[in-house]
Amino acid sequence: MDSIPTFNAEHLQSNMKTIYYSRTFLSIIGGVIAGIMGFTSLTGFIFYFLIMAITSVGLLAKAGFTVHSYFDSWNRVLLDGFLGGLMGLPLPSRFCLLLIILL
Repeated sequence: MDSIPTFNAEHLQSNMKTIYYSRTFLSIIGGVIAGIMGFTSLTGFIFYFLIMAITSVGLLAKAGFTVHSYFDSWNRVLLDGFLGGLMGLPLPSRFCLLLIILL
């Protein structure tokens, strides 16, 4: 008889918070870097998606590529919060770009 995987709801929620916070933090840092490097419009978005892909791989590596031990599906690690952090990109990017132009 196969064992049914069980999850501790508190641990699963804590793991999801970690993903959300890391994606938000890295989108802000990515926005700052994009602003400093002058990435605007399409190149800025491509840079954001590159940062989020690297974040996903980093989270998978941190979990030892055994996602089902920490999350209920691969989609939680790869896609959750992928577009949610997009709002953290434009403001730091524009702010840093403006500072560089003014200085």
